[in-house]
Amino acid sequence: MIIDFEQIEETAIKNFYGGQNDTIARMFADEKNRIMYGKLEPGASIGIHRHETSSEIVYLIQGTGKAVFDDTQEELKPGVCHYCPKGHSHSLINDGSCNLVFFAVVPQQ
Repeated sequence: MIIDFEQIEETAIKNFYGGQNDTIARMFADEKNRIMYGKLEPGASIGIHRHETSSEIVYLIQGTGKAVFDDTQEELKPGVCHYCPKGHSHSLINDGSCNLVFFAVVPQQ
């Protein structure tokens, strides 16, 4: 099965999980997974949230920023994969000067 994100309408999610500004996303979901090609413009963030029933895998494609994972901060750059296991909290922050582009998968567990 091919998921062509270029064919999926872009959606702006304002203050996603209480974060700053918009999260720009192209999303696919079925009963097994939620898959997102996302973008955070400079200064934007996805607020801290806990994964009670699922995990999340976030692969960085472009830009720099940080993830807050539980009580630690992790540096994000292209080629890095941030993983938030089930039962943990995290957020994504674009504190860089260009767009932070990422690919995220949330498997339904």
